[in-house]
Amino acid sequence: MKLYYSPGACSLSPHIVAREAGIPIELIKVNLAAGKTEDGGDYRQINPKGYVPLLTLDNGERLSEGPAIVQYIADQASAKNLAPANGSMARYRLQEWLNFITSELHKGFSILFNKAMPEEAKTVARAKLGERFGWINQQLEGKTFLMGDNFTVADAYLFTVAGWGKLVGVDISSFSTLGAYLGRIAARPAVKEALKAEGLVK
Repeated sequence: MKLYYSPGACSLSPHIVAREAGIPIELIKVNLAAGKTEDGGDYRQINPKGYVPLLTLDNGERLSEGPAIVQYIADQASAKNLAPANGSMARYRLQEWLNFITSELHKGFSILFNKAMPEEAKTVARAKLGERFGWINQQLEGKTFLMGDNFTVADAYLFTVAGWGKLVGVDISSFSTLGAYLGRIAARPAVKEALKAEGLVK
């Protein structure tokens, strides 16, 4: 399979999940500003949406949207328990987390990365994100991961999105439970490998 990614973008989440699953993937770097793949190809010809991630399957099918991609990868390696079984209540809880992260966090950060957005709107967005991270901090009390004792694809997504805070002035340093949780995620071998492969750490 091929994963189209941009270093540190939301595509880091399926990248981490693939490594956690032990599934080999070919990484294809995308320059989002230029709309080009690393070999100079027109990325919009591959993904008309113009953003990452995009997963090309072995049969040539293409799957977009991070929450869908991470669940697909997890289901290819079900023994790794990166996602609960389809049809179980736990699976819907996982989807509940994925939807929260994508709508309440990911989209909030999108405003902050938009250079055309007025500073007043960014101030509101930072405050809202702070509230959301505060709520997550509470939900993590007494837990190792979002779903309890098992690392899941939702943890890979939250780790990725939370990492953007330092880039755009969203301070989450006061949330000690969240901070400890992010430290646990960062220490995982698959996470370290993904960060290194994307050039985010040495």
